[in-house]
Amino acid sequence: MKSVCNYQVSDRLPIREWVPSHVQIRQYAEVSGDFNPIHLNDNYARQVGLGGVIAHGMLTMAQMAALLTEWIGNEGRISKLDVRFEQVVSPGDKITFSGSIRARSEKIIVCDIGACNDKGDKVLVGLAHIIQK
Repeated sequence: MKSVCNYQVSDRLPIREWVPSHVQIRQYAEVSGDFNPIHLNDNYARQVGLGGVIAHGMLTMAQMAALLTEWIGNEGRISKLDVRFEQVVSPGDKITFSGSIRARSEKIIVCDIGACNDKGDKVLVGLAHIIQK
């Protein structure tokens, strides 16, 4: 993998794939304290118009942050992460995270970021600012 400092405007970030499971969603609920039944109870989630339980938005965002931190390694840090959730993520969905370099200066890299499900629907879009060491 090439060094972060060698990335230029328009270069694509590495891709990360994730398939959330019911167990992972429950574990996230336990560590976050977010026990909203739309994340844990299929019947309740269906009653409120969802197809079943959905992953926490912040769990999906954490997977995007994982892509960025794996890419950055020890060469920098995330200084800003702005995302918008476009669609719900359900257990078993294959989510693909990606991004590209929008702009860069000597120390800051600005990345367009996004994630799509296996149907091609955008589930998350946003912007990340990386500060290089």
